[in-house]
Amino acid sequence: MSHLEPARDGNELSRFDEEFGKYIPEYVEPRHLLENALARLRTVLDVDTATVLRYDARSNRLVAVASSGIEEEVYQGVRIPFGSGFAGRIAAALRPLTLDHVDRDTVINPLLWEHGLRSLLGVPMVSYGRLLGVLHVGSITGRVFTPSDIRILERVGERLAHSVYFATLGEEHTATLALQRSLLPAALPEVRGLEVATRYVPGADAGLGGDWYDLFPLPEDRVGLVMGDVAGHGLEASVVMGRIRSALRAYALEWSADPARVLERVDAKMHHFEPGVMATIAYGVLDASRRKLTLSLAGHPPPIRTNDDGSTFLAIDPDLPIGLFPGVPRANTEFLLADHDAIALYTDGLVERRGESMDLGLRRLCMAMTNGEPEAACARVMSRLVGPHAPRDDVALLIARCVPFDAPQMS
Repeated sequence: MSHLEPARDGNELSRFDEEFGKYIPEYVEPRHLLENALARLRTVLDVDTATVLRYDARSNRLVAVASSGIEEEVYQGVRIPFGSGFAGRIAAALRPLTLDHVDRDTVINPLLWEHGLRSLLGVPMVSYGRLLGVLHVGSITGRVFTPSDIRILERVGERLAHSVYFATLGEEHTATLALQRSLLPAALPEVRGLEVATRYVPGADAGLGGDWYDLFPLPEDRVGLVMGDVAGHGLEASVVMGRIRSALRAYALEWSADPARVLERVDAKMHHFEPGVMATIAYGVLDASRRKLTLSLAGHPPPIRTNDDGSTFLAIDPDLPIGLFPGVPRANTEFLLADHDAIALYTDGLVERRGESMDLGLRRLCMAMTNGEPEAACARVMSRLVGPHAPRDDVALLIARCVPFDAPQMS
């Protein structure tokens, strides 16, 4: 077993790009495109196998996603721990590696020695400083891989890494968008005596993330109002958001009149099953018949109440965010509402701006809130605070307005 330094043969690399480069497109999504590139690589390097293993940061393992020669690696879901085995060592060292003796003592994956491989060459796949995986080739005849072989495999690994990188971004964005669409209410439930309007806009800089809103009926003529924000962005934040949302709904049925108890249970669940996750949540239970709002804040900005007298922030001290410290007691605060009172819940993406204090954004939001139909109020707030420019961070907004019980519903 040895490490080899790549050769610097410009003419040969130019010929490689002309002959082989067309087999690796800039963007690869379907697995068969990777397989076609690997099949061509086997011919160019005169090897018997070629495999791509993608790095999964969550499990800290390399997973076989495409192979030519030993397709069972993909079919059987081969997974190699980071730092262990042939591919794992390449990923950890971020250097090419050759192996001239293949058996159970030198590689973890039994498929390699069971198929009679005697020599292996592998390189890391890195794009924009991010480890994407490992590309390796193998031969059933003993051979010495030359510096030229290594340089060619590095070039292929580099091209494939860029393709996998952009494919990963596309996959994550599509999955995140689909997940958020499935979790955000497609249509808000009609609640007698309540008009509701909402907005959600993903951030232009960070992309889709963990912001969400929710509204659901509860027993005894109550309704739950939720606004939440999971720290982070991308698919992982959206997955966590979905888990918190499901847990909150389940606990809300159990303690339908006690938002603080619900948030305590959500916090305990996240500490147990999702350590390291942090989220802010505003959860209120509105007793529609008594016009009473019971509210608990887990590190979230305070809601705004708007009526004919103007707009003010609800006087409530927030408790700590979800996931920060276990076993934190949480408190409820009750507010009596009147017909035509509106409550606005929002995430910080609506009020935070780079180079400005959040207080300035909060004052701007309070001034933009006007009494009237929630849909018109949402439109005014988004016009004043977002305007013609894409928001940098996710923006979520929910406005619920109490109306006489015999008034037509405008949700």
